[in-house]
Amino acid sequence: MKIVDLICSPGRTGFYFDDQRAIKKGAGHDGVFYVGEPVTEGFTSVRQAGESISVMLVLEDGQIAYGDCAAVQYSGAGGRDPLFLARDFIPILDKYIKPALVGKQADDFRGMCAMMEAIQVEGKRLHTAIRYGVSQAILDAVAKATGRLMCEVVADEYGCTVSETPIPIFTQSGDDRYDNADKMIIKGAQVLPHALINNVDTKLGRNGEKLAEYVGWLRDRILKNRTDEHYNPILHIDVYGTIGAAFGNNNYKAMADYLAKLEEIAKPFHLRIEGPMDCDCDRETQMIALAGLTKELDDRGINVELVADEWCNTLEDIKLFADNKAGHMVQIKTPDLGGINNTIEAVLYCKEKGIGAYQGGTCNETDRSAQVCVNCAMATQPVQILAKPGMGVDEGYMIVYNEMNRILALRKARKHN
Repeated sequence: MKIVDLICSPGRTGFYFDDQRAIKKGAGHDGVFYVGEPVTEGFTSVRQAGESISVMLVLEDGQIAYGDCAAVQYSGAGGRDPLFLARDFIPILDKYIKPALVGKQADDFRGMCAMMEAIQVEGKRLHTAIRYGVSQAILDAVAKATGRLMCEVVADEYGCTVSETPIPIFTQSGDDRYDNADKMIIKGAQVLPHALINNVDTKLGRNGEKLAEYVGWLRDRILKNRTDEHYNPILHIDVYGTIGAAFGNNNYKAMADYLAKLEEIAKPFHLRIEGPMDCDCDRETQMIALAGLTKELDDRGINVELVADEWCNTLEDIKLFADNKAGHMVQIKTPDLGGINNTIEAVLYCKEKGIGAYQGGTCNETDRSAQVCVNCAMATQPVQILAKPGMGVDEGYMIVYNEMNRILALRKARKHN
C-alpha cells in the first residue's frame, strides 16, 4: 500500500525545553519559571515551551499513520542536537522528507528508516527529532498497511518476540519529589521516583546527606502506604552528576562508600543511581569514569546499579558504554537516537551484551511518541520503560500503562478467536 501524502502540524510537548547549562550555572526558580539569562544557543529563556511536530502519512486507502517529532528537555546539552522549534523544521520535512516518502510502498519499516536516516541537508544528518517522529510514522504506516500492530512489525522484522506480560514502568517526579512519590505508590509504579537531584547544595547535600534523608523518607513512605506487602518497587534516582561533583568524578572509593550507605538506607528496596558523575567534556572521559565506578562497586559487592545517561546518546555511544561495562544499565533516551529503529537496535544490543536496557526518553515528548515507544518495548522487552511525557506522574503513567494493556488484550483476543 502506497503513501500518497505527508502532512505536518506544529504541536506542544508534555513539558519544557530547559537550558541545562544555565541551570548548572545557578539559574534560580520563580514558580515554574527560571530566573536568569540563557547560555545555550537557540534558547530565548532558560525555560521555554516544548515544541513538537506531528508527521501524518496518508495511505492510499485513506488510513492515516502518524508520529511525533520531539526532542529532549535538555536540548543542546551533553553533545545533543540543538533546540527543536517547529517553525524551523516543518519546511525541512516538506522539502526533504515528503518527496522521499510519497509514492513509496509502506511495507518495509527497516528499509524505509534506513533510507530516511541517510538523508542529509548541507552535509549534515537530519535533526534527531525529525528522524524520531518520521520513523514513528513509518512504523505506524507499515502496521496499518499490513494489518498488524506496531509491536508485531518490530518483532517480525527484528526476529524478537512480543511480550505476553507488561514491561515495568519507571515514573519520574520532577522537583515535586514528595507528593509525586505518593502518586507513584498509589498507582503501584514498579520503578520510582527519578527525583531530579540536579544540585549539590540544595538536593544532594555537600556530603550527600540530603539525598540520604530523602531515600530514607521514600523507603518509609512505601512501607507505610503500600496496600500489598509484595509491592517492592525499585528505587531509581537520577543524580545528574552531583555525586561526582561532591566527591570527585574519579574518586571511586569515596563515591562507592557513599553509595554503600545509600544501599543500606534503601533496604528492603533495590537501588539504582542514574548519572553518578557528569564529566562535562567528552564521551570517552565519561565512559572511563563510569566504567571505573562500576568496577569499584562490583569488586566490593555493593549492590547498587549504575545507569549511564550523559554522553550516552546515540546508538554508537550505547554500544561503546555497553562494550566497556560503563554502568550496569544504559538509558536509551529515545529522541536522542533519532529513528526508533536505533532504539530497537540499542535495546537488543544491550541485552546481547548482558547490560540492562532502560528504554527511556524525556518528559518533553508527546502522547503519540510514548505510545509508539511502548510498542517497541513490547517487542524488544527492555528491563523497564519510562512513563512519559510530563512530570505529573498520572498522565504519563496512564498513557504508557494503557497502551501496553491494549496490546496485551488485543493479542490475547486474537489467540482465542
